[in-house]
Amino acid sequence: MKICAYYEIVKEAYNDQKASDCGKTSPINGTMAATQEIADLFYQAVWAINDEIYNTEQKRVWAPEPDYKVWQKRLAQKQPWLAIIDQQIAGFIELDPDGHIDCTYTHPKFQGKGVASALYQHLEQEARHRGIGRLYVEASVVAKPFFQRRGLTQLAENIIRRENVTLSNFTMENPLR
Repeated sequence: MKICAYYEIVKEAYNDQKASDCGKTSPINGTMAATQEIADLFYQAVWAINDEIYNTEQKRVWAPEPDYKVWQKRLAQKQPWLAIIDQQIAGFIELDPDGHIDCTYTHPKFQGKGVASALYQHLEQEARHRGIGRLYVEASVVAKPFFQRRGLTQLAENIIRRENVTLSNFTMENPLR
């Protein structure tokens, strides 16, 4: 598994001539191909969650069919880190400048294989390097145990309403020492 920055994968689109193992080994050419693969990964990861945890209506409002133009703008702004396995994006994670972990998703084919753990470890190292004092996230019911195992503690349970559908998640944080 290789952890790569988004810009390394789509460097051709940014005219970045820096040599990168990620850019050399990636099968993704250009921003739209990367965008589609990442957006589809997000969609597939949410829809793979057991219906007893999140029902169909909850998944529909959480992860509707991907709008690739919206995702392209989002990814250009967020610049996620990607886990690459066998020339496929296996997962991604995003870190905002204030320490907010906005997304952490693993393709269903690669779940349980250490992808999210490797991404989180990379993110935490980068956060420390940047001098970020704390990490925080709004974790789904499914993601909460993952973040607890990495030292994040629950601050609050959040109830979100989208299109008259209720979802819940948990605000969690980890002060970096």
